[in-house]
Amino acid sequence: MKTADRVKVTTFVEVPPELAFDVFTTEVDLWWRHGPKYRTSGASDRKGALRFEPGASGRLVEAFEDGEVFEIGRVLSWEPAERLVLEWRARNFARDERTEVEVRFEPARGGTRVTIEHSGWAAIREDHPARHGYTGGAFIAMIGHWWGELATSLRVHAAKRGG
Repeated sequence: MKTADRVKVTTFVEVPPELAFDVFTTEVDLWWRHGPKYRTSGASDRKGALRFEPGASGRLVEAFEDGEVFEIGRVLSWEPAERLVLEWRARNFARDERTEVEVRFEPARGGTRVTIEHSGWAAIREDHPARHGYTGGAFIAMIGHWWGELATSLRVHAAKRGG
């Protein structure tokens, strides 16, 4: 796998793996940041709600008030308290374009280490709009910052749940 193919971010949440997985999946709309940088709508005035359909073959979707539902990803592996894997599609991906996101939940002293790895970018052409003009390491760095910001939001939200 090429270095410019994947990004990996890790955060620590002060809750056990079972709760970390639950917060990640059932409360995704509460911790996932809002706005056009993080949501599929592309417009800050159009509000959508993120939700996982649980289980293998479930989906991560953003549902809008007008009834539109955009499939962000299809769940490939659903292992509560351990691992979640999904195919990932940006709104501007063609039907056959996909990347993969794996989230691991590992017990760590006093909580859970959550590792998010997003791979498959080598299959997405260099001039693709999802790259926002970035290529190679610069693109992976941008995606890493994006996931890092989301991981921080997850950590802050999970801390509220941990009491």
